[in-house]
Parts: sequence; structure tokens; C-alpha cells
Amino acid sequence: MASYMDAVEGKHTSQPNYDTRHGGPWDRGSADSYYKRGFNPHYYVGDTYSTPRIDLEQMTAVEITAYTAGYEYNEETGEKKDWGRDE
Repeated sequence: MASYMDAVEGKHTSQPNYDTRHGGPWDRGSADSYYKRGFNPHYYVGDTYSTPRIDLEQMTAVEITAYTAGYEYNEETGEKKDWGRDE
């Protein structure tokens, strides 16, 4: 079982199949990276912004790992919001 710090540091030995639902930990991690926000583990119970937000202190190691994986995935792809263009 992963420890809390292992999860925060993104140390996982396998690549689980993360739930990528909108508002979930993986989605929020990838969105934070895309929009050039800092690493701040959190997720929403349901849809983003319209359901309760779960912050780091309330997250499990698995949820923190999923957020970290989403953040790292987007960092590796280099996809970032271009704030100079309308999309």
C-alpha cells in the first residue's frame, strides 16, 4: 500500500487505469497543469465547481496518486493553455 508521502511525490510502481471523469482527481491534476496552476491536489465529488470540493487533507493516498498522475501526464505532454489566443 502506498504511503501518503509516496502518493504526494508520485511514487507508484504500476500504471493503474485512472478514472478520468470530469471533476475527479486525475482530471483536476491534468487541468491544473494545463492551465499553469500549481500542484494542489483536490477533486470534486461530482462535476467541477458545482459539487463539494475535496482538498488534500481529505484525500486518500490513491486519490492523491491519481491527481499526481494527471498532473505529471500533462506536464510530460507539454499541453498548456495559450492565454494569448481565443479558443
